[in-house]
Amino acid sequence: MSRNGTDAVGSRQSLIPGRLVSLDAFRGITIAGMILVNNPGSWSYVYAPLRHAEWHGWTPTDLIFPFFLFIVGVSMTLSFAKQREKGLSERDLHLKVLKRALLIFAIGLFLNAFPRFDLGTLRIFGVLQRIALAYLFASLITLRSGQTGQIRWVGGLLLFYWVVMKTVPVPGFGAGDLSMEGNLAAWIDRSLFGQHLWRTLYDPEGLISTIPAIATVLLGVLTGRVIHSGRDRGDITNRLFVWGWGAILAGLVMGIWFPINKALWTSSYVLFSAGAALQFLALCYWLIDVKGIHKWAGPAIHFGMNPLAIFVGSGLLVKMLILIKVGADADRTSLYAWIYNNLFVPLAGPMNGSLLFALGYVLFWLVVATVLYRKRIFVKI
Repeated sequence: MSRNGTDAVGSRQSLIPGRLVSLDAFRGITIAGMILVNNPGSWSYVYAPLRHAEWHGWTPTDLIFPFFLFIVGVSMTLSFAKQREKGLSERDLHLKVLKRALLIFAIGLFLNAFPRFDLGTLRIFGVLQRIALAYLFASLITLRSGQTGQIRWVGGLLLFYWVVMKTVPVPGFGAGDLSMEGNLAAWIDRSLFGQHLWRTLYDPEGLISTIPAIATVLLGVLTGRVIHSGRDRGDITNRLFVWGWGAILAGLVMGIWFPINKALWTSSYVLFSAGAALQFLALCYWLIDVKGIHKWAGPAIHFGMNPLAIFVGSGLLVKMLILIKVGADADRTSLYAWIYNNLFVPLAGPMNGSLLFALGYVLFWLVVATVLYRKRIFVKI
């Protein structure tokens, strides 16, 4: 954990010296989005855009996780450059990557296990585990290859996953079945991990579907190379916007044969979501780094400077609120449900109350993030 930093005010070049503040803002908006969609007052009352697509297709919620993986890739470019400037050897860089990936994976396992720690049904995969694996392999590729090699890796991973998912037969279903039960990725996860999955049929962060997620990180790496290339900022902005539209179009076209699907992390989904991430990053970059319009970004930057602490803390607090029981025996319920039913439902009804609960939870963690930021406490591993 580090305790350093400077105020997010200053010149157009950099609100926080040595950091790409537009990326911090993008990361913060993404973290806020994660908290919002993960914590409604009641899962029975959630507006459609705040839910994942049932299977094929997408909603705004389906863009949040790939945005974060994309951001990991962009950050990686600057991070490795800084570490090399400090004199770290390639061996040291590889060890640092391995250590970080193991720690993130372990934290993810802890979150899954808490509070019961039932090893018999412990879900092995999850959001942090996917981040750890995708970060690890994308880092190794980045450290061992240049831009051309990274582009080839992206193309190879996406093509390999597409071909395998469409041509390898699944017992009882045949080849090319992309249903919840019959797809190859789900069958492999069930065969290898049994009860240690999110759902009986499949796990949206399973093992095989992590392969294309590595490509999501690498697309972020390639974007980071452009941003830190020394080109004119206006030119960089134009490139991000144009490439973003190109990736979105490519994803939509590929989706005709290999549908956009977050749970399967299909190759079309990788391209489509990376294109959307490029558009969003380009907008943040244009506003903050080109135009110097940054006052709006303060709350997002507070979130973006402590993503791991906020994500883990918000997940643990929800589990504790569910664990704590209140009320008489007949009306005994979780503190989480009690807050929703007694404070938010009377105020706005079940549906809007559920949304207000989620927004309130985001605001609570914004206060925490702001306190951490002002005290210069930045949790890093």
